[in-house]
Amino acid sequence: MTEQKKHLQSIHVQHNKHTAGCETEVMPIPDFVYISMSQHIGAPCKPLVAKGDYVKVGQLIGDTDAFVSAPIHSSVSGTVTGIEGMRSGNGGEDTVVVIETDKKQELWEGIQVPHADNREDFVKAVRTSGLVGLGGAAFPTHIKYNPKNIDEVTTLIINGAECEPFITSDHRLMVEDTESIIEGMLLVMKYLELKEGFIGVEDNKPDAIEALNKMIAQKGNPNIKVIPLRSRYPQGAERVMVYEITGKTMNAGVLPAELGIILSNVTSIAFVGQYFKDGIPLINKRITVDGNAVERPTNLICPIGTKIADVIAFCGGYKEEPRKILMGGPMMGRAIFTDQLPVIKNNNAILAFAGEQAWVKEETACINCGRCHKACPFKLMPTALSTAVERKDAEALEKYKVMQCMECGSCSYICPARRPLGFNNKLGKAILKEAQSK
Repeated sequence: MTEQKKHLQSIHVQHNKHTAGCETEVMPIPDFVYISMSQHIGAPCKPLVAKGDYVKVGQLIGDTDAFVSAPIHSSVSGTVTGIEGMRSGNGGEDTVVVIETDKKQELWEGIQVPHADNREDFVKAVRTSGLVGLGGAAFPTHIKYNPKNIDEVTTLIINGAECEPFITSDHRLMVEDTESIIEGMLLVMKYLELKEGFIGVEDNKPDAIEALNKMIAQKGNPNIKVIPLRSRYPQGAERVMVYEITGKTMNAGVLPAELGIILSNVTSIAFVGQYFKDGIPLINKRITVDGNAVERPTNLICPIGTKIADVIAFCGGYKEEPRKILMGGPMMGRAIFTDQLPVIKNNNAILAFAGEQAWVKEETACINCGRCHKACPFKLMPTALSTAVERKDAEALEKYKVMQCMECGSCSYICPARRPLGFNNKLGKAILKEAQSK
């Protein structure tokens, strides 16, 4: 690891880690689950069950032959009552398998603890588990663990920064299930033949750092180290994490493997450690539930496919009508239009806001203060990009490197005029891609 004298530009956000001390609770099985066939980047799965079928916990219910994909399993035992279309949180149309639960949670007979003799076996087992990036990206993990240049990859980085405000589910995992994290790292390092492993954790989580260091000492592996990081946003972004730990610059479009690195979220790596113990595929999710509209904020584990409304009900319901509900954090999460949507694999939080927390200040004119430029980790010029978007000027968008934007939202957060600069960059990318395709 290279010691850093300089850091990428970043901002301080209000952490609002209200649930950091809340031990994870296990939510009761709901009456119904709605399991989406689109829970990863790439091709959606096709349902492998039909209305009337009885399914068990861990049973394969969706898959596809597409390269970029991951199988989907039932999180409950019960009867399939329908295969339906449902509007997703990003506005698309998803296919969901609706299961009426019998609350018995009978395990599928086909579940087996995986065995691997080599990297090929290991990667195959990871695909079978249905694992995708659980930090938000939802990229199928077996593809990440099998890069074309695997012989050049030497380093494993585990992202435990959790820099988004409000969210503490990764924090609780690091405190409560430390062993699975280290065992998952040891498995990946063994089968991918990696020389070193680092866990990046923001320094506002001293209990997590202490727990991880103790477990590393217990396991006796000197090649794994915890790296305390500054509590600054967007510390947990992939490209920022890589730079802060290794000193290597990762431009947009470059994969970590091209720099000799495999990077996984801490929840993803913990799942690997657990899966190789019990063989149960990815069927549950640990999430933070918070916001001033929630009666009892907490961290919980729920079956994938649980409706958000049922999650909120478990947390005591709404203490006042929410004006905004987010899947994820306030910086990079997605505002959704209903609490009838189901929890999916890469959900790490549900935030429900009312009153002042939900209030969006009125946009005013740019005063050319330059704060957005100073906040950008990659020194982009958000005001120039915003002007280019208004003019639909693809040449200017390319000149000012809109594709380098990782949409962290730092520019929007810091802007005194409350301009939607981050969202404008997202539009700018679409404008440039359209121009380049002609």
